[in-house]
Amino acid sequence: MKKAILSAVAAMSLVACTSVESAVVSGAEISANGGEAVAVVQANALGLTAIFHIVDLVQSDLDTVVNKLLVAEAKAMGASKVDLKGAGTTPRHGIYALFGGIIGVTSSSAFGVAVK
Repeated sequence: MKKAILSAVAAMSLVACTSVESAVVSGAEISANGGEAVAVVQANALGLTAIFHIVDLVQSDLDTVVNKLLVAEAKAMGASKVDLKGAGTTPRHGIYALFGGIIGVTSSSAFGVAVK
């Protein structure tokens, strides 16, 4: 039985994923607050939770998407900071916890302009 549960958790973790998309832009054509625009960056993450979003099997929250994906990609492209244009995540508390059920799927995304 323990092997079946471990196999199920391992299989579910393969479902969760992250994605970072970017497009290099001209600083003359795209305006950004605080500097010259280098690229437009979008980051998305899917996660898995258990028991009404209480237990994170695979993490997907704003901290992960903004700091680990969006900012890391912008810095890899030579930018010094990100002009964040928008971010969102699946609500997990209050009445929204009921939609988590036994196994829930969460989604987080953020997008912004990488600035030199």
